[in-house]
Amino acid sequence: MKKKITVPFTEEQALSLRAGDSVLISGVIYTARDAAHKRLVTLLDEKQSLPCDLKDQIIYYVGPTPAKPGGVIGSAGPTTSYRMDAYAPRLMDEVGLRGMIGKGLRSAEVIDAIERNKGVYLAAIGGAGALLASTVTACEVIAYPELDSEAIHRLEVVDFPAVVVLDCHGGNLYKTGRDAYLETVSEGSEK
Repeated sequence: MKKKITVPFTEEQALSLRAGDSVLISGVIYTARDAAHKRLVTLLDEKQSLPCDLKDQIIYYVGPTPAKPGGVIGSAGPTTSYRMDAYAPRLMDEVGLRGMIGKGLRSAEVIDAIERNKGVYLAAIGGAGALLASTVTACEVIAYPELDSEAIHRLEVVDFPAVVVLDCHGGNLYKTGRDAYLETVSEGSEK
């Protein structure tokens, strides 16, 4: 069963999720990749305001391609998340970012920040950029247009599909999934 979540993404919603849950996200999410993250953290270092309020928000690690004529957005598949690991804990600790969407493993520091801040890390399906883009109903660049696809976009989404990989209770789907697979392989070799 898929759980529906809305953004702003509250602590209460994060507490209700467990690693392995499938979710459908509706509301506003922001895009940002490593270049934009570096600029956001520089603003924090300089005690300046960020170009958007990230409290109880979700950042999607994506660099969307340009929209075709009449379209809202081009392909919008997730990018590898570890490139944002140096920045994510500060965004969670200092401005209240509650969720991230991407693909791949996260560092121990990010895992700790997710648990400490009652957040969540969600995985989107790599290679399904057109499908994910079909859930975007509006797209607007709100900061750093000179970064092109890496600019910060404000996306309005309806039923954006993702899977909870890291929850705030210490659940880690990448670990439990790998362990379950290894157990089946081990059982198969004993037969």
